[in-house]
Amino acid sequence: MTAFVILPGIDGSDDVHWQSRWEQSWGDSAVRIVPASWSEPELDDWVRAVQRAYDDALGRDDDVVLVAHSLGCWAAAAWFAAGGSATAALLVAPPDTQAADFPSDRAGTFQTVATQPLPCPSLLIASTNDPYCTTARATTFANAWKADCHLIDNAGHLNSTSNLGDWPFGQTLLNELLANLPT
Repeated sequence: MTAFVILPGIDGSDDVHWQSRWEQSWGDSAVRIVPASWSEPELDDWVRAVQRAYDDALGRDDDVVLVAHSLGCWAAAAWFAAGGSATAALLVAPPDTQAADFPSDRAGTFQTVATQPLPCPSLLIASTNDPYCTTARATTFANAWKADCHLIDNAGHLNSTSNLGDWPFGQTLLNELLANLPT
């Protein structure tokens, strides 16, 4: 059984967010990061939180998959850049940290994360009308991270307000990523 590390975005993922629903369905196989602050995120703190959650997940299974949403994608990228390694990574709706409307007053430390190849098979999922990232930028991130890219039409930020529920299509894409891992 695979273990999952859940990396929500700024302010965390509420109970109706697909990420929280997946975490609940995975039970003891899922570990959510616990940073010092969800609302005033600091990159180094979030990277340490990823490491703690990864270590916990690794105690549950040798296969650990990161499931990141929004700012959590950048925490994952920074953790990988610091030497982290996982079985796979699902990166959903990364915001454009260089965009004028990025909340640099709250999450400015995330603007320094470089986009470099990730050390594991990865899938980036983005929406064609995400208010926090254009499809061109999402594709640029996927290319730099060497992640496969899947664009979804008109699903907003792929968060609670997108009304995805359990998001079965996202689960299908995750299952396809896991089914295609090298043996």
